[in-house]
Amino acid sequence: MKPAKCYWLPCAAGLLAIALTGCLSGSGGSSSKNQSRPDLSLAVLSSAPDQVSGGNVLVTIEGDPAVIEKELEQLEFWVNDQEVTPALVRTRNNQLEILIEGLELGDNQLELQHSRSGRLDQLELVNHPITGPIFSGPHQYPFVCTTVSELGIQPLVDTDGEMGFPVLDEGGQQIGLSKDCSIEPVVTFLYRTTGGAYRDLPTDGSRPADMARTTLTDGREVDFIVRREVGTINRFIYSMATLANLGDAPDTASTNNWNGRLLYHFEGGVAIGHSQGRLSGRALSPEALGQGYAVIYSTGNRTSTHYNLQVGGETALMVKEHFVKRFGVPDYTVAIGGSGGAIQQYVYAQNHPGLIDAGVPQYSYPDMVTQTIHIGDCELLEHYMDVTDKDNTLWTDTLSRRLLVGLNATEDYPDPFAGAKGLLGLSTAPGMTECIPAWRGLSPLVMNPLFGQAPNQDRMQPPGIMNTVQWSHYDDLRNIYGVDENGNPRTLYDNVGVQYGLQALVEGNITPDEFLRVNALIGGWKHPSEMVQEGFPFLGSVDEVLADPSKFDPWSSRNMNLSPDGVTPAPRTQGDLIAINAAYESGMVFDGQLDIPIIDWRHYLEEVLDMHNSHQSFSARQRIRNRMGHSDNQVIWFTDARPTILDDPEEPEPRDEFDQTWMALEVLHEWLMNIRANPERSIGENRPAAAVDSCFNTQGELIASGADVWDGILDDRPAGTCTQQFPTYTTSRIIAGGPIEGSVFKCTLKSVDTALADGTYGSWVPTPGQVDRLKEIFPQGVCDYSKPDQGRPGA
Repeated sequence: MKPAKCYWLPCAAGLLAIALTGCLSGSGGSSSKNQSRPDLSLAVLSSAPDQVSGGNVLVTIEGDPAVIEKELEQLEFWVNDQEVTPALVRTRNNQLEILIEGLELGDNQLELQHSRSGRLDQLELVNHPITGPIFSGPHQYPFVCTTVSELGIQPLVDTDGEMGFPVLDEGGQQIGLSKDCSIEPVVTFLYRTTGGAYRDLPTDGSRPADMARTTLTDGREVDFIVRREVGTINRFIYSMATLANLGDAPDTASTNNWNGRLLYHFEGGVAIGHSQGRLSGRALSPEALGQGYAVIYSTGNRTSTHYNLQVGGETALMVKEHFVKRFGVPDYTVAIGGSGGAIQQYVYAQNHPGLIDAGVPQYSYPDMVTQTIHIGDCELLEHYMDVTDKDNTLWTDTLSRRLLVGLNATEDYPDPFAGAKGLLGLSTAPGMTECIPAWRGLSPLVMNPLFGQAPNQDRMQPPGIMNTVQWSHYDDLRNIYGVDENGNPRTLYDNVGVQYGLQALVEGNITPDEFLRVNALIGGWKHPSEMVQEGFPFLGSVDEVLADPSKFDPWSSRNMNLSPDGVTPAPRTQGDLIAINAAYESGMVFDGQLDIPIIDWRHYLEEVLDMHNSHQSFSARQRIRNRMGHSDNQVIWFTDARPTILDDPEEPEPRDEFDQTWMALEVLHEWLMNIRANPERSIGENRPAAAVDSCFNTQGELIASGADVWDGILDDRPAGTCTQQFPTYTTSRIIAGGPIEGSVFKCTLKSVDTALADGTYGSWVPTPGQVDRLKEIFPQGVCDYSKPDQGRPGA
């Protein structure tokens, strides 16, 4: 790959002339004979024209290269009626890149002028502050700074108000407050040791004896030296890392060892915001940097910082924008990241075309918000089996609990609270469903405004300001979901009409009376404004529980609406149609639009009840098929990670799990090169041979591949080889008759009479008394999953 050439010159015409020499010349004769007005135009390279940030923009001149070369001495740039000299001109991959500075906040007009012909083209630009926002709405406050704990750097004083994070001088004395936590960019140089660690590069220019060497994708072997720039964009901490050379100056954007590929590393976790977040070692991914990739990262693209993917998408656009202005337009941008990092790839590919060109979502879900649908059921069902229906011996069998929950269950991992439940006279099973080790605590985190905190929040001023925060997902996204007439954020969770255990009833695994009982008494969640603080094990101690057993509440039952007498049907929860509609409209729901190649890869972890359950890859696939009519752009890979169970199931045999990510990146590279070489073909038609559904063993060796290996999951064909090797499970809403897509917040309802007539209940013919009970339980009707979500736009 031809490296970029960078020139810093005082004269715009001279700058252009030198930059173009050897790049645009020799391209053939001029097509502008006798043409009085050159046909040249401007295009923005670093962002959308209305999404510029930080006061500068990278543009190019489009037109016949020969015309550009001929006329360049006459070209001028004007910003808001003032001529400006480009801050930087370079050529990269035979494209002129011109950095224009001096933009004002708000609307700007950039003009390409010709000394004889006048204005050739103009662009209307909208410049936003580097602190944001661009389109995500008002900033979230209070906001806890972490630049001190993460980088050892005090944030800049930016407010005269009383709310903010204290800023200290070198002596430790407070000199002011910071609301937006900004710092000036800082460049450091690191090197990779032969022992596999990063250390600071000596400042005296010497080469450490333990410096590793690395081989680039073009075959060159170079010293493993990394230039890392950190700073703040959209209030979050960003990192830009590229390979560098010994002796590089901090302000030199060396690209000699860059292979032209840009890797955006997204990360997962779950949090509610109000924090700048934590950096990760994955921002310095040695596997990618060592091959010559540039790696960019932001704490705002880590879902353990927040789960507002509108803010996250905005942050990703801004971070990439500033990388492009600094280093040039990459050959392509590829993303990796697990869990919430995988969600971001699906959602951002849908919402922000061009941000990423390909991705490897690891341990994926299609999105976060639709996970709250069935995960909100988990504790309702666990509480029902443990407490409300404690006398039913069916629930003392671990696998029987799957009849309601749908998720996997196993006796290999004992319920840590089985003993406590037994002492309290409650039902228990020897093992667990996935609800317990994977999802316990997620319902309060999403719904309960009293349950949450941010790191370093005790330092915020004025004292107690963090007590004003509503720690719920709904409040985190109040700019999207809106607020109700009482000023409370609108909510998503809804279980009106949901027939829990319907599949188990139809298949004869629970009795009609058991079906009627669970649906009568399952209840729902209180409105967040009515919730109280959580009990043990979330808060409190064992001693407190021994003194007052009511404090034992792993199900968050104190925040449930339950039957007052064990007979009267318990109230279900109504979701807000405005919020649900907004979730779709804003793109928080991945609705299946996928215009890039994706290799969806995961370790198979069902055996250990890991929250990254396997059916999620196929949920995404079905959404893609619903929207696109095919899923040719998505490939699904599983790698076996099942441990060998020893005498102690909590101590599985240790081993390194094979990571297929780096193989996937190479396959995606070939796929993208095929797309570039054959643009007339579809993405699917450009798939290389290795870009095919596959499954691998624990050593990463291929078990099977092909178009049929996952048969039987989304169709009625006999189970494919991988389907047989890696069983998938369902959810409570699939058991209730819902689709595998899992994207119905508020089901369309049909009357009980209609359900009785259309075969909803299989061979069950209820007695008149049972029909009356059904109608008492479901006075508004039951879910009709053949119809769209009530909250879906256009439904």
